[in-house]
Amino acid sequence: MTEMDEPELTNSRLGSLEYDPAPESTAIAHFRPSYGIFIDGRFTDPSSHEQFVSLNPANEEVLATVAQSSREDVDRAVASARHAYDTVWSRTSGPERAKYLFRIARLIQERARELAVVETLDNGKPIRESRDVDVPLSAAHFFYYAGWADKLGYAGFGPDPRPIGVAGQIIPWNFPLLMAAWKLAPALAAGNTCVLKPAETTSLSALLLAEILQQADLPPGVVNIITGDGASGAALVDHPGVDKIAFTGSTEVGRLIQQRVAPSQKRLTLELGGKGANIVFDDAPIDEMIEGIIDGIFFNQGHVCCAGSRLLVQESIADEVLRRLVRRMEQLRVGDPMDKNTDVGAINSAAQLARIRELSSFGESEGATRYTSSCMLPDKGYWFAPTVFANVSQSHRIAREEIFGPVLSVLTFRTPEEAVVKANNTNYGLACGVWSEKGSRTLWVAQRLRAGVIWANTYNKFDPSSPFGGVRESGFGREGGRHGLEAYLDV
Repeated sequence: MTEMDEPELTNSRLGSLEYDPAPESTAIAHFRPSYGIFIDGRFTDPSSHEQFVSLNPANEEVLATVAQSSREDVDRAVASARHAYDTVWSRTSGPERAKYLFRIARLIQERARELAVVETLDNGKPIRESRDVDVPLSAAHFFYYAGWADKLGYAGFGPDPRPIGVAGQIIPWNFPLLMAAWKLAPALAAGNTCVLKPAETTSLSALLLAEILQQADLPPGVVNIITGDGASGAALVDHPGVDKIAFTGSTEVGRLIQQRVAPSQKRLTLELGGKGANIVFDDAPIDEMIEGIIDGIFFNQGHVCCAGSRLLVQESIADEVLRRLVRRMEQLRVGDPMDKNTDVGAINSAAQLARIRELSSFGESEGATRYTSSCMLPDKGYWFAPTVFANVSQSHRIAREEIFGPVLSVLTFRTPEEAVVKANNTNYGLACGVWSEKGSRTLWVAQRLRAGVIWANTYNKFDPSSPFGGVRESGFGREGGRHGLEAYLDV
């Protein structure tokens, strides 16, 4: 199929909806001009004066300057966490730990609007996603694990499971606040203390969370937050005083961490990249399915490790699905992330934008047919229009490599067996989706997919009681649910 063969698939505006601006106020976000590091329950100056700027990716304006943590700073943070573990937190009862977690969850709810604005300014994601997904789920994780804090003996890991000790936690830039909650809540519920390192491009919501920890009167040293680039993360991974490393990020960095941790006795969990397959059968409910595909790849600008970046469509409906998919893509509103009507916001950084552009150019050079939204992109900031590639083969780089952006590759299949083979033809194994009205077919396919998470007739649905994680090059270990406690217990 080509654009000449299918004139309906050209990049003209197809019934674009016009909305009046509905901006959220940024006045509620109060940034300090510069931030130190959070150690022993208070903000403190780093050992050196090296800093970096945190930019708003939508307009490239400076939001604040943030400290670059050195090895000496990591030493201080780990020492603080160890002292708090030995003297306070490991001796705190489950019901008492639960009270702190409940308090943190309620404070997140009380400051929800402020947190959403900060997350959107610092990350570039639409405000309605920060407001309706990231912040509520962050509070929900603290609420959920507060409920487990006094019930660890009933979690299925033995009658008297013990905490591990000091956990070093490294989180990515795509869901800064939510990933912090995913890491901190189960670790604290299990009785561990933590040293958290957010991504260098999105540190501000973690630093705001530090203020919430102060408000909650969490004992000093139970959670320490160091900021910085990969060098700070490497110092945390290598530190002999850390008992467990939890990392969410790219597969390349995950490999390096595994190599560095291997000679030690540290525990390790990795939640890495993905190349999720959304499998669509000819009996799938098409309206719901189109919305699920759109949400699966364009949510958070495609900055999602489990994004449904490969669409496998049964041949008999492939033309219809592609027509409707491109039409729906054209209706997405791209622009100011602070506008409540925006569907797709800014790419998080210049480096990530360059990678998305590079891999997309390979898609065209390798012969795929490209359909890009005709939306007008702002002049300043980091932007990439939603894009769909048709006529993609499994050998194409866009079908094999994680793009981590709003780019969808469309492939076809004829039989369920072929769909399974194509879906599993990847080094990753994080998430897949299956769309069909036949429950037996859905279960048959799901049982044969090599992925940690499989959604049926939906995509990107998360709940704190449900475990999440991958297999193969998507990592190991689980976060969320009862299973998320295991990584932080000595079992």
